Amino acid sequence: MNTDTAKKDNVFFNRNFRLVFFGELVSELGALIYSFAVGFYILQISNNNAFLQGLYLALIGVALLVFTPVGGVLGDRFNIAKIMYVCDFLKGGIIIFATALMLLFPEASTHIVILFVLGILGNIISGIFTPAAGVLLPHIVEEGKLQQANSYFSIKRSLNSIAGIMLAGILYAALPIHTLFFLIGACFVASGISETLIRYEHTPSKEQLTLRVAFNDMRDGMNYLKAKKSILVLIGTLLFINFFFSPLGSNFIPYFIRTDVAGAGSYLLDNILTPELWSSVINVCIGIGTLAGAAILSSRKPADKCGHTVAVCLCVIAALMLSSALIYWLTVDRGNAVNPFLIAFSAGCLVLGVMIAWINIPISTTMMRIVDRDKLSKVNSIMSMGSQGMIPLASVLAGAVLQGLGSSVLLLICSLGFTVTALLALKSRSMKEI
Repeated sequence: MNTDTAKKDNVFFNRNFRLVFFGELVSELGALIYSFAVGFYILQISNNNAFLQGLYLALIGVALLVFTPVGGVLGDRFNIAKIMYVCDFLKGGIIIFATALMLLFPEASTHIVILFVLGILGNIISGIFTPAAGVLLPHIVEEGKLQQANSYFSIKRSLNSIAGIMLAGILYAALPIHTLFFLIGACFVASGISETLIRYEHTPSKEQLTLRVAFNDMRDGMNYLKAKKSILVLIGTLLFINFFFSPLGSNFIPYFIRTDVAGAGSYLLDNILTPELWSSVINVCIGIGTLAGAAILSSRKPADKCGHTVAVCLCVIAALMLSSALIYWLTVDRGNAVNPFLIAFSAGCLVLGVMIAWINIPISTTMMRIVDRDKLSKVNSIMSMGSQGMIPLASVLAGAVLQGLGSSVLLLICSLGFTVTALLALKSRSMKEI
């Protein structure tokens, strides 16, 4: 193939795309390491208090939800690249400042308070950042290359999951928590520097932004979605899907590692892997699966409709969750044998990763294609709020269930709820129209 033709066909030769790609690569790496470290550190200094961990996840989730509409309004009115680098500079700065406070006040109770405040402030910034960053691609990439661009972004996230999570486990075991947090803060600052170089055509809004104008923008976004029933059905589906799925990664896996794996007399590869590194292995398996799924989609033309395929993928995930719940109950809960579950769960995560790619990439590409450009950020923020609206509640309830009833009950509830939602999506006519 001619080199010039290859450049035209491959979105990676777009300078703005490269800047966004590598900037987010660094910030996502920092965010992954931070989430990993905080999840285990709170359990470590609170004597495995699953409810406290769930409360932390719930509070930061609420902060994200409340400020996501703000990001949606700003993203449609201001230069998206500026929003991104200001947010990354702020996030990096508050992480470094909070780490300095943790050095000055070494008490465990003080660290918990600092982490709660840091998590809330960080997710306020993320609420502003995410809707804007999520709609930058249509401004810098041709419509015909959006699926390729989204696939590359999914590959980037997968590579971060593979290398970043392993790195997180190694660094968490090897470095003092303060050193690790300083490095994370530096990642966000470096990402902000990359984003300052992004250039694209932006027409500033002539209307001055006031509180009334902001509320009117949010209302316009809601009215726009009311006319698109299929998108509303998708949002409702994702709302319950995330409610039942999110506790597995945020609540169950850290708790399982800290209690079942760390508490076992011996476990698979215990001469090589610490318990925390087993958490990394599980996430790496998801990353490898997502990488494979994204690589397949990157070379395909986007389908006209993706709803039915998304519903089928959800049913496959439901089957994986039901199988995991049964295997955990038989091997760990009743049999006190961690190794069979570690093997089965890791294998299931490979398939899970493929399904996640085949759900997220087509949905993102379809939304970017069918939603009007001047409403894309608002619609993206509403979708984020809708799909994640019950995650804070799920986190705190999952923490209470883990603390009071144990992992088997949590896995059973999540699996059954997810399965019912997936089957309803499969039968929905509106989903097939997306």
